[in-house]
Order: sequence, then C-alpha cells, then structure tokens
Amino acid sequence: MDFFELVTIVFEVAGVGAMVVGFVVAIVLSAQLWWRTRDGERAFRMLRETIGSVILLGLEILVAADLVKTVTSTPSLTDALVLAIIVIIRTLLSFSLQIEIEGTLPWRRLATTGPQQFARAVKRGGERTRRRAEEQADQSRATEPSAPVTPAVPDDEVGFPELRARD
Repeated sequence: MDFFELVTIVFEVAGVGAMVVGFVVAIVLSAQLWWRTRDGERAFRMLRETIGSVILLGLEILVAADLVKTVTSTPSLTDALVLAIIVIIRTLLSFSLQIEIEGTLPWRRLATTGPQQFARAVKRGGERTRRRAEEQADQSRATEPSAPVTPAVPDDEVGFPELRARD
C-alpha cells in the first residue's frame, strides 16, 4: 500500500468517524435540551439540525477522499467515471442537505462553514419554537383594544439576519 492509498483510507475513516461521533453528540445534546425544557419539538428540531450538519461535514470529508483517490489513481476511464459519479452524488446530497438545514438557497445567505452551522444549531436549541409561542401569546394579547399590534417578523429574519434575502 502506498502513501496516497493510506491518505485516502484516513480521509474515508475520518468522514465516517465524523458522522458517527457527531450523531452521538447530537443525540446527547438533544436529550439534554429535552431534559432541561421538556419541549420535545424544540429537542427534535435541534436533533434534526445538528444531525444534518454532521452529515454535511462527513460528506465533505468523503468528497475530499474521492478527490485524493482520483488524483492519485492510475488513469483509467472507468475508474474516473465511477469516481466522478460518486463525487456528483455526494455533492448533490450535500447541497440538498444544506438547503434543508438552512431553509434557504446558499447564494441567499452569508458563507458559513459546517462547524459554524452545528454550533449555531446547538446554541439556538430550537429557539424558533420558543419565539413562535411568544408571538402567539403576543398576538392573543394584541387582540385586546388597548394593546398595540406589531407586525409578525419571520423567524429567520429575527434569529438569523444573515438568512435574509439581499435586495
């Protein structure tokens, strides 16, 4: 086994390891949030977002492994096509996961990395759910004649100004 095969294997193990360890960490963090708040919806949202971020990180590492394998392998048309298809599939998966997690197209937000998304999801801990409950309470109070009516602001614009569309 030469050096580049070893590097490829290390990248592949790191990609799978990142997903496995991240999955366990996401479950632990979500369980802690549920234990503290007893809000299952908030804990589920956190679990979903953190697992999505972990999968994104793992896929990015696996794409790097495929690129190392492509650059260092013997030039065969069949090998190149197989690796190109694998990279395309993994890239499309990463792209669709990123859209699912963030709720917006990548070119409509500021550039953030996978670890930043994971940290943001953990820090948020389902804040959108809490804000929705507060807004509903405010709206029910706003129906009283003495209370001023405030326009509703979408969650993404309140908690994530970087997700607002740039005009």
